[in-house]
Amino acid sequence: MASCGSSSTKEVPLGIDPAMEETYVSQSKLLKEFTSIASIDKAWIFKPDSGGKGSQAMFSISQTNLLANKRRKQILSAHISKETDHSVNFQWAPFPVEMTGVSIMVPSASGSKLLVIRNSENESPTQFEIWSPSQLEKEFHVPQSVHGSIYSDGWFEGISWNSDETLIAYVAEEPSPSKPTFGGSGYKKGDSADKESGTWKGQGEWEEDWGETYFGKRQPALFVINIESGEVRAVEGISKSLSVGQVVWAPLAEGLSQYLVFVGWTSEPRKLGIKYCYNRSCALYAVRAPFSESKAKELQPKSNVNEDSDLVNLTPSISSAFFPRFSPDGKFLVFLSAKSSVDSGAHSATDSLHRIDWPTDGKSCPSANIVDVIPVVMCAEDGCFPGLYCSSFLSNPWLSDGCTMILSSVWHSTQVILSVDVLSGSVSHVNPNDSGFSWNVLSLDGDNIVAVCSSPVDIPEIKYGCLAEKTTTSYSWSWLDVSSPIARYSEKIRSLLSSLQFSIMKIPVKDVSNCLTKGSREPFEAIFVSSNKKNDTCDPLIVVLHGGPHSVSLSSFSKNLAFLSSLGYNLLIVNYSQCEKLGKLLFTMVELGNFFPEAHWDLVRKHCNLFQGKSGPRDVNDVLTAIDHVIGMGLCDPSKIAVVGGSHGGFLTSHLIGQAPDKFAVAALRNPVCNLALMVGTSDIPDWCFVEAYGSQGKTSFTETPSSEQLTLLHSKSPVSHIHKVKTPALFLLGAQDLRVPVSNGLHYAKALKEKGVEVKIIIFPNDVHAIERPQSDFESFLNIGVWFKKYC
Repeated sequence: MASCGSSSTKEVPLGIDPAMEETYVSQSKLLKEFTSIASIDKAWIFKPDSGGKGSQAMFSISQTNLLANKRRKQILSAHISKETDHSVNFQWAPFPVEMTGVSIMVPSASGSKLLVIRNSENESPTQFEIWSPSQLEKEFHVPQSVHGSIYSDGWFEGISWNSDETLIAYVAEEPSPSKPTFGGSGYKKGDSADKESGTWKGQGEWEEDWGETYFGKRQPALFVINIESGEVRAVEGISKSLSVGQVVWAPLAEGLSQYLVFVGWTSEPRKLGIKYCYNRSCALYAVRAPFSESKAKELQPKSNVNEDSDLVNLTPSISSAFFPRFSPDGKFLVFLSAKSSVDSGAHSATDSLHRIDWPTDGKSCPSANIVDVIPVVMCAEDGCFPGLYCSSFLSNPWLSDGCTMILSSVWHSTQVILSVDVLSGSVSHVNPNDSGFSWNVLSLDGDNIVAVCSSPVDIPEIKYGCLAEKTTTSYSWSWLDVSSPIARYSEKIRSLLSSLQFSIMKIPVKDVSNCLTKGSREPFEAIFVSSNKKNDTCDPLIVVLHGGPHSVSLSSFSKNLAFLSSLGYNLLIVNYSQCEKLGKLLFTMVELGNFFPEAHWDLVRKHCNLFQGKSGPRDVNDVLTAIDHVIGMGLCDPSKIAVVGGSHGGFLTSHLIGQAPDKFAVAALRNPVCNLALMVGTSDIPDWCFVEAYGSQGKTSFTETPSSEQLTLLHSKSPVSHIHKVKTPALFLLGAQDLRVPVSNGLHYAKALKEKGVEVKIIIFPNDVHAIERPQSDFESFLNIGVWFKKYC
């Protein structure tokens, strides 16, 4: 008789298809190898005070630690010596140094001091460390009663050393407000200690946050620490309605108080989700810094003076201003603007670059005139500069002439490095532009450039741009390869990547007779990744769709996409017309309405509505056109097509399997938008739902209480309206903490598919937000995509 509790059958883990278990094993090993590739995040370069030859460099690199479910942060140092115009030598430290527990690291401009911040994961103090080249010099612990965690998100984040490197300005969560105390006899008057016996703390009033990834984060506020004494002071005079970020010190001017310049986002009338959303209005402000001389004159602009406050709005005439940078001589302040996004409602339209003259002669009036350095580009000619699309600036982006900035910007399906003369507005392409690779500037070594470049089939490598020629009007650089220990990876990965190739395709638009503008008739782009070996049959195809929707997929390296292509799939990464190239033209046409006679307003609205309000049909047609294009070229087997997308890419994926049900063998959706009518009442960006449905009228149509007619329209624009036609097996990957597209949206759609008999698999990651980027979740997500696709395609 068999003993109780024993079993001769091996139990298969939940969610694992027994027939595919060996596929899980083999694919997980491969994905683990891709996951272990290190990423180059930042770099800093310093010239030695001694005047010696060469420079010192620090590279911040990160690597996935799957077991700890975190990313390891490391610092790798190098000495750079430029031996000739055609050679450079990087002498690397023998080993990187792991920065365990470090939240942020910011060296001073001279390189003689290093700030290290360790945010606590509980209510313990925030730790500040000041390092010299040889040792820890100072350590301060700032309690929660002064402020909470330092912002390190890349958006509100702002840490700035002053010119003599004695003060540091930074952005942190404001201190926790006191909450009501209750005891055995009910409410207790006044505040009392958290641990007082026989009492407990109530919740108090709900505090609004900035949505996705900011849940539970308190208002970002501005502080300054004196690194000699450790004294921390909150910056006074800033309205409670402003959330602050991206702080920099204003140049010192004789007779003037020391000022800070920062970006402020207003919370009026309410806070909407800000992550990935450049369409939130913001302005540059100046405020008097703590520790400055009390008798010095205050800054007063020629307009917009509020006599009751030290706060000065520097950009009242423009709806968006961020990434402030002062010129080396302090004579002007340069900033980026996303006014075309703010004015149109698009999440990311083309940017513009602007300049303000700054007082350096003791006068207290900065110029109220905002100079357009690079205006919004409407419709560039083929091969010409398409406009600015910047996601960050270097802390010091200036060449030695003091007026030329080096920055990274999207150029159609690639990222490029540009030089910009902020006095003349001249823009030049810096990196080699004949490869299709994407480039990102890491730091400047004088007038030389340290950058990283990659492609879908080439992992990131460091490049050194040597200044080759300098004239009165332009610069040119020659680019050298840099041997780096960071770029090392396994022989298996090397072999797999060497068997792949990529190209950037121009996809002709179908039925150009319906296109009302020149820009909308131009081809859109797609990145095609395939095997470089000749085969008699086509490999199966994965169609990859980005989110946004007003963003773009770049020709840079992605570990997850490289993993999928290494499984034997071709990739078609479609930059449909809503993205960078054409989106900029039509979204910014809202702005041009001010210059059109009233009779032409209908035409302007039609231009804008070609994309906004047309997400389903227009994007679906673009993707199907791209697929037909590669089928026509003999690069795709029409019976073996998979599709994957997240967020708006998931919106488009679910539209495609509903509107073209016979086209796709299998689909995977990451936090997809499936029902706008459901999303509008639960998302942190309900306004986006209206922009998607109503186009250029979405901003004015938006309401927190949509009518039944509006909900009907939102439903009709959603993939759920086509659900009765879907028959494609679908994998759903959902983050339970997603505030952008709440988990209920995808879950409701997936359950409805199951109800009608469609093959569905659902994985919910309980601690993940919209991006599903925690290391273990990201790994499991793409492993399941790979296995799911192998099962059906």
